[in-house]
Amino acid sequence: MYFGCNFAPKTGSFYHTPKIGAMKNLRLSIHSPENIWLRQLLIKRRRELKLSQRELAERLDVVYSFVGKVETGDRRLDFLEFIAYCHSLEIDPCQVVMQFNRQFS
Repeated sequence: MYFGCNFAPKTGSFYHTPKIGAMKNLRLSIHSPENIWLRQLLIKRRRELKLSQRELAERLDVVYSFVGKVETGDRRLDFLEFIAYCHSLEIDPCQVVMQFNRQFS
């Protein structure tokens, strides 16, 4: 993500505006291609490991409905949850982010 610096003449101050490429809205819909892509990647990896939602929830030390809600888009992952989720699926979160950037840049 790149940040642009802008000047607000009325206040005389500078402010930063995120430039996010394909993402025009920081709070994308759960139906956006970006969110769907991430959910599909996480589901695919869970299935590759032959884990049920309950087994993944045990690895994460959360209630099993958490995994179901993440996979259906009813629940978003924050940054720290995303890292833990990736680790529990034995994938490198940095690799997921790089793959995301290639896909949506």
